[in-house]
Amino acid sequence: MIEAKRDGGISDVADTMRVVRVWDPVVRSFHWGLVAAFAVAWLAADEVQPLHEPAGYAVAALLVLRLIWGFVGSHHARFAQFMRGPAATLVYLGDMLRGRERRHLGHNPAGAAMIVALMVTLSGTALSGWLLEQSIEEARAVTFVGEHGSREVRGDKTLKEVHETLANLALVLVALHVGGVALTSWRHRENLPRAMVTGRKRPPGANDMT
Repeated sequence: MIEAKRDGGISDVADTMRVVRVWDPVVRSFHWGLVAAFAVAWLAADEVQPLHEPAGYAVAALLVLRLIWGFVGSHHARFAQFMRGPAATLVYLGDMLRGRERRHLGHNPAGAAMIVALMVTLSGTALSGWLLEQSIEEARAVTFVGEHGSREVRGDKTLKEVHETLANLALVLVALHVGGVALTSWRHRENLPRAMVTGRKRPPGANDMT
């Protein structure tokens, strides 16, 4: 699309609307699949156990997929491309507070740190959930039907507390992640959720990080 300038020249408006592919299908499928699986697991919880457990296993499977893809996937999917040390992350967060952080075509340092935090927390949640289920099965194996009917079967209390604590922590991290995405989208005038659907973002500018 071409529009005329006031000085008689022309400018290619489409040039400013060009996009580049950033997120591959695996990254996008992982992201939205994890959103759906965690939401189902959280909402089902103890109330709908037949849904809660499969959703938890789905979370675990997706995390394994992302871990593998972080080493063999496309450029912006690889951990080596976006992982930064604590110092670089703190510098970026300081720049954010001052409103002068640079745009990153892939994950920025704060986003990278959040990815690690979420993956570790969700892995711990899935593992503790599986261990809790094993403890329940063991308790069920020795439960008998007595004079007053079946006894209530409970899993390991400590495992249950760890599982619930990690799940709550994951929810807090998700909220922070959503807030960070909203802030970055506003600061850089870029719809990041849409980019995670289409896989495309606008090309990097002169001061952007690729």
